[in-house]
Amino acid sequence: MASTANPSRDDFAALLEQTLGAADSFEGRVVIGTVTAIENDLAVIDVGLKSEGRVPLREFAMAGQKPDLKVGDEVEVYVDRVENANGEAMLSRDRARREAAWDKLELEFSQGNRVEGVIFGRVKGGFTVDLNGAVAFLPGSQVDIRPVRDVTPLMDIPQPFQILKMDRKRGNIVVSRRAVLEETRAEQRSGLIQSLHEGQVIDGVVKNITDYGAFVDLGGIDGLLHVTDLSYKRVNHPSEMLNIGDTVKVQIIRINRETQRISLGMKQLESDPWEGAGSKYPLGAKLSGRVTNITEYGAFVELEPGIEGLVHVSEMSWTKKNVHPGKIVSTSQEVEVVVLEVDEDKRRISLGLKQAIANPWEKFAEDHPVGSTVEGEVKNATEFGLFIGLDGDVDGMVHMSDIAWGISGEDALNLHRKGETVKAIVLAVEPDKERISLGMKQLERGGVSVAGTAGDKLNKNATVTVTVLEVRDAGLEVQVGEDGATGFIKRTDLGRDRDEQRPERFQVGQKFDAMVTGFDRSKKPTFSVKALQIAEEKQAVAQYGSSDSGASLGDILGEALKARNSEKN
Repeated sequence: MASTANPSRDDFAALLEQTLGAADSFEGRVVIGTVTAIENDLAVIDVGLKSEGRVPLREFAMAGQKPDLKVGDEVEVYVDRVENANGEAMLSRDRARREAAWDKLELEFSQGNRVEGVIFGRVKGGFTVDLNGAVAFLPGSQVDIRPVRDVTPLMDIPQPFQILKMDRKRGNIVVSRRAVLEETRAEQRSGLIQSLHEGQVIDGVVKNITDYGAFVDLGGIDGLLHVTDLSYKRVNHPSEMLNIGDTVKVQIIRINRETQRISLGMKQLESDPWEGAGSKYPLGAKLSGRVTNITEYGAFVELEPGIEGLVHVSEMSWTKKNVHPGKIVSTSQEVEVVVLEVDEDKRRISLGLKQAIANPWEKFAEDHPVGSTVEGEVKNATEFGLFIGLDGDVDGMVHMSDIAWGISGEDALNLHRKGETVKAIVLAVEPDKERISLGMKQLERGGVSVAGTAGDKLNKNATVTVTVLEVRDAGLEVQVGEDGATGFIKRTDLGRDRDEQRPERFQVGQKFDAMVTGFDRSKKPTFSVKALQIAEEKQAVAQYGSSDSGASLGDILGEALKARNSEKN
């Protein structure tokens, strides 16, 4: 009996070891405890140990929520230590929730299920999410389908998330709210798209505007309203007709159920202005329109809202060739055009701008008949002639053979320079070829017969009889025939010998023969006695033999002189 009532020292030690061993087994475990009291912001919990533990009330609520706890409630807590320095049990509700949450999350992650959580904080690159005890990372790109500027309305609200990856050893969990929204949206789109059909007219709300069109919300699914389907008239940017938030009536043009893409149109609800365009715009009709767009190949002119025609660059001007259309017309300019071609099926109208005004070559032919004298500026010189600017912004060409009498080629072209104002006679006008032929030499006195013989023209290297009009120190001013061209003989051209080169040996009215050597810039002929002497000597040598044949130069020239005098007599 004594041994029963008073246990031995060994029995007591065994009982103590059993008690302490049982207590030690609590540490590091999640156990169920009972709330015995609530003191200020602490809950007193009994987990069956010799002392109770205290846990902050905030650990019994999700982030942003109030705790729902009362005396007598049973709760799960994590035993960190059986007894601290104050003899109390060290308990943690957060740790218990975290351990339980990880177990549950691993199961949900393996099955691909969604989990519920609360966004409660911001960190670099994203946000923190409370998954009922376990803290996860929500990247900024995974918050919503489209970028979200302000996440405040989404915080402290329980909502579903999809776990992207998790690592329990490192305590890392990455979740996505966007994946849940996309999945939900895909389900809604799939259901909604089945209820739609092509040709259906439906109301929608403009959600976004881009350069190429607008996205319209049809009640859970977006459709693209392309800029070309906004109106029959030209629309440069959708913002000209739409604003974000506008409610619009649209027609479903196409539905691709595989890609779930929907094409919408607004102009399809209007009457087509191209119907009967062929009768409204007959060929040759002269119309007024507004320039809406300018390109390298022409300009578009709006004839009415929805009807535009193209004025090709070749039909813009009679005279301005190879010029950018922007230098002829400007955007929004009102112009007159002529209908050249209409293709109602292809919705094309070809217009002419130059046809709306008179053909300048035809008008020039009316105002300046062949034989009339015109005046203009030398615009350009080519290898075959000069181009002269004329009335009506047209050019006429003077062929090099028609620049001056007795001279052609480069010598004739060099008589005039670009920018010089000249006169000419109209020789021919060909409006269909846009060509005007002019002549300048026909205005010169050199073109009139000289020496009394019709058709005997004043040409280079020709021998003519001249009359002295004036004696100068530099030479002689002479005239061909009675009323022929006047010209000049330089002092050095009055003879081969120095004695013969004295102008004072000539008298006004004296006549003698000279050779035409060329024309100056004013087209007046130049003469030379010296050149004639040299030419006659060469001719005599060729005709009467050379000095090598036994005849002297004096004999040869004497014979030539006799022959010449006999011809005159």
